[in-house]
Amino acid sequence: MNARGALGRYGEGLAARRLTEAGWAVLARNWRCGRAGEIDIVARDGDVLVVCEVKTRRAGTFQQPLAGVTRGKTERLRELAQAWLQEHGGAPPGGVRIDVVGVLVPRRGAPVVEHVRGVA
Repeated sequence: MNARGALGRYGEGLAARRLTEAGWAVLARNWRCGRAGEIDIVARDGDVLVVCEVKTRRAGTFQQPLAGVTRGKTERLRELAQAWLQEHGGAPPGGVRIDVVGVLVPRRGAPVVEHVRGVA
């Protein structure tokens, strides 16, 4: 795995841990759907199914983590959420939400994790 892939996996691990500590159930990580793409984390927040995109950046890079989620990416996440629902028996009573977790990794100190709910 290259350094970029390792950084991404690190951020996804931090995000999954943060969600679990908040009482969420992580149902899947890196769920793939053919050519449509991948969902970083699928989780349950109470009775809501959450499709969660994780963006990880090193501090000092050009772009903040959350800026990496474009309109095109949110559209793909909606499509992937539909694919998940088809494969796993439909939407739960609370529906589906798409969240983004941004992880900023500084040179020193603890990473900063920012969770934005309902981006699409």
